[in-house]
Amino acid sequence: MQRDLYEADHEAFRESVRAFLDKEIVPHLAEWDEAGIVPRELFEVAGRNGFLGMSVPEEYGGGGVADFRFNAVVGEETIRVGATAPGLGLTLHNDIALPYFLEYCTEEQRDRWLPGIVSGELITAIAMTEPGIGSDLASMSTSAIRDGGHYVVNGAKTFITNGINADLVITAVKTDPTQKHKGMSLIVVERGMAGFERGRNLNKLGQHAQDTAELSFTDVRVPVANLLGEEGKGFLYLVSQLPQERLSIAVAAVASADTALTQTLAYVKERKAFGQPVGSFQNTKFVLAEIATEVEIAQTYVDRCVRLLNAGKLTAPDASKAKWWCTELQGRVLDRCLQLHGGYGYMTEYPIARAYADARITRIYGGTTEIMKEVVGRSLGL
Repeated sequence: MQRDLYEADHEAFRESVRAFLDKEIVPHLAEWDEAGIVPRELFEVAGRNGFLGMSVPEEYGGGGVADFRFNAVVGEETIRVGATAPGLGLTLHNDIALPYFLEYCTEEQRDRWLPGIVSGELITAIAMTEPGIGSDLASMSTSAIRDGGHYVVNGAKTFITNGINADLVITAVKTDPTQKHKGMSLIVVERGMAGFERGRNLNKLGQHAQDTAELSFTDVRVPVANLLGEEGKGFLYLVSQLPQERLSIAVAAVASADTALTQTLAYVKERKAFGQPVGSFQNTKFVLAEIATEVEIAQTYVDRCVRLLNAGKLTAPDASKAKWWCTELQGRVLDRCLQLHGGYGYMTEYPIARAYADARITRIYGGTTEIMKEVVGRSLGL
């Protein structure tokens, strides 16, 4: 079935993204996997090429186009070339952190931060998760107590994407520790603030080139001017931005499944067993027919969600459906495609093996499958 989500401008943008990936990212994937991090300069190169801040107003150096389809193109293409980990850093910057700066910044904050976010000179992260609390954000203990013109921040965060490279960390804190949801606020902690420390660059199962860090805050004095929005509104802000984050993950998950299908089709046509191509066996045909059908159905739903997001109508339950279904589908597809590769599928020089390891986290970050089902269940009045 022919997709009709994209227009000529998006496809021209896609060609530019592909050229950028082939030149600036693909040749370095093994090196960055070994290092466990991408160089900061990657963000600046992406910025110079127009791949950061596409929705930021032109007066701050951005593209001035609030159209998530451009974000989706970046997500899809990074997946297709096997650049899952570097791509996650860029999509975290564009799809997940940037909306907070666009929606809740004062004019002074916009002038101070947006140009650097667009240029890649200021790398962003968002710090919600804490050790021991998982998805229970209301139980966080990181505090930010007002002291004159500053907040004094104490606490710790973990599993923070872009955590090593980040210059601006949107940090979920309790400005009123006596409250749960109503006590949460968002403040921006900046690189170099005294008492702000980065711990380990965590050693993960997959996505090795993506820096994922532990962060600690010990009496960090953050100017009140770094508060995003209003005190006590942090939880509401997080909830309002989560649909785009979850849709971004779903876009990447479907792209991953589709890429695995394409790679496996090519493999089974060439690989022979018992004197004939593996693709000629009935089991192979049936497995790939099932995968092709499920991927296309998922793609149709995700494309519909992208349109709804652009129209300002994507609901939390609908985004949660996309996130959990597509990431679970991704896991099933990659497992079955790896199986069709036989022993070679377990070898890391084959893209399917790396994609398999990279994919496991998608059912966890951005809200676990179980949390997504809880969101959907509540929407049913249960």
